[in-house]
Amino acid sequence: MPLTQLRRSAGAAPRDLTAFLPTTREEMRARGWDALDILLVNGDAYVDHPAFGAAIIGRFLEGRGFRVGVVSQPRYQDTSDLLRMGVPRLMVGVTAGNLDSMLNKLTAQKKVRSEDQYSPGGQVGLRPNRASIVYANLCRQAFPGVPIVLGGIEASLRRIAHYDYWSDQVRRSVLLDAKADMLIFGMGEKAVWEVADRLRRGEPVRAIRDVRGTAVPLRKGEWEHIEGSRYVADGKAVILPSYEEVAADKGAFAEMSRAFQFETNPGNARPLLQAHGAEAVYFNPPAFPLETGQMDALYDLPFTRVPHWSYDAPIPAYETVKHSVVTMRGCFGGCTFCSITEHEGRVIQSRSADSILREVRALRRMDGFRGVLSDLGGPTANMYQMRCKDEAIENACRRLSCVFPEVCENLNTDHGPLLKLMKAVREEQGIKKVFIASGVRYDLAERSPEFIEELATHHTGGQLSVAPEHNKKDVLDKMKKPGIESYERFAEQFRCASEEAGKNQFLVPYFISGHPGSTLRDMVDLAIYLKKSGMRPRQVQDFIPTPMSMAACMYHTGIDPLTREPVYTAKDLREKKLQKALLLYWDPAHHDEAREALIKAGRGDLIGTKPHCLVPPAAGKGAPPRYLAKVRGERRGKPADATHRRNR
Repeated sequence: MPLTQLRRSAGAAPRDLTAFLPTTREEMRARGWDALDILLVNGDAYVDHPAFGAAIIGRFLEGRGFRVGVVSQPRYQDTSDLLRMGVPRLMVGVTAGNLDSMLNKLTAQKKVRSEDQYSPGGQVGLRPNRASIVYANLCRQAFPGVPIVLGGIEASLRRIAHYDYWSDQVRRSVLLDAKADMLIFGMGEKAVWEVADRLRRGEPVRAIRDVRGTAVPLRKGEWEHIEGSRYVADGKAVILPSYEEVAADKGAFAEMSRAFQFETNPGNARPLLQAHGAEAVYFNPPAFPLETGQMDALYDLPFTRVPHWSYDAPIPAYETVKHSVVTMRGCFGGCTFCSITEHEGRVIQSRSADSILREVRALRRMDGFRGVLSDLGGPTANMYQMRCKDEAIENACRRLSCVFPEVCENLNTDHGPLLKLMKAVREEQGIKKVFIASGVRYDLAERSPEFIEELATHHTGGQLSVAPEHNKKDVLDKMKKPGIESYERFAEQFRCASEEAGKNQFLVPYFISGHPGSTLRDMVDLAIYLKKSGMRPRQVQDFIPTPMSMAACMYHTGIDPLTREPVYTAKDLREKKLQKALLLYWDPAHHDEAREALIKAGRGDLIGTKPHCLVPPAAGKGAPPRYLAKVRGERRGKPADATHRRNR
């Protein structure tokens, strides 16, 4: 239910109207406010929990003396919801939510998802397509003259000209299509604070052009003189190929992606400039990462850790994370299909153990908590406090991954601080069990037998998720993932550790189908490997090209932007479906597609009843009983993403 339909049950006890950031005039009055400084417009339901971007930015600004209000999932047919708390004095911040709005809506097969995990009751249709653009234009109508600032993951990943999978087009920077005054990319705390403070001191938004972690639009005559050089910066800025060039030329698109990737380290990144016709977008270097003390202060903010009281139905995404604790942010893995690095950065930012324990104690006091932490981790579970051994080397480094093609000798891979933290959390009074549900980076984990032992003994509930993704070296190279041998070594260590702990536990491996570089024959080889290994994966992701990722560039252009070599990509939706079916070779619901894939790959010999075969024949000797046809039909009636849904 949107916050426009607020209501309280008759006879209910009075609510503390100051517990959340204001969402109505009534809540503003309870705080003694007559106007807001900053209004946050949010595509997700309002959950006052640090796992939700709008909540963390709102609480952060509140802690610095700003009067902040939130309008979540406003009706986008008119401006009435936006206006319910009046005109904000300083600015409107707009975010599509915790996911790109198109990824949130559509599957890899471009079908509408049956559930929106960030909406009450999983209800679909409460946010518009391309929410950043729609909300920003509505805010311009509602608040003429008030600065409009975009933020969140949709804005971050669409800040340059980018390939959009759902329309199969190259689109302009979302900043220009939204007609906003500024875009904050990355996690945003430092940038939004500086921008808000300068606006509070009377500086016009058009004059604020030098804040790290921001992009600003430039009109004709404002950008042509900017000094720089094309693709490689010898001057003051890297001049990217223009929108018109990358929309017309896939080679230019690949060069843009390559140049962008090498300007993501805050220690040495240079400004970027990209022309869009007579306009341009100027990108300041990324903001510097938060230090441990700053991370601690962020998570010490007074979150209620629950959805706003106006919602009658549960918010599925909140139910997943409500009893979890974030230990760090960022990822130095550099996987080409993943957008975490482009948004959170490559530098690991960790909280102190004391800060994490304070949050655990706060959780312990919450209604409904039964002593079980569902996750202790972050984007990756075992990168806590791992950084370059030398700050000067880290600031100068231009590698896109600290672990590919091999683990960098300058990377600190000590699991000691994490082991101490795990022990401290599970020994905290009132804590019965601490699971680690975040993905484990196994090429790091295999360096620490102690970590694997602790993981298997104390922090796994029968199953542990890991992500080998594929088994073919050529495909893994395109993903920037370690070879399958690393996974196999970790699997054996985990098996031994589980046996020593007296536990019957299993790994749940994730795999990707349809990734750039992967052919039908590659998927057949992977399916054969899975069968020989006794694996029947349920965690299969049909590759989705997320905006601005290197894999999305490969998908669109057929070029690896780093090597400039051609890359095969399955772009036909049918072939993508067939690749996925091969990984589900064991499931009768996918046998028809698997047979079709095997025939197309020239491997009809794998259809049959012999031990080496992947699927039975459709008819004749060895075919499944007729009743299975009905089962297959019923299962096909389920949503296309029902087998597995994973956000990257």
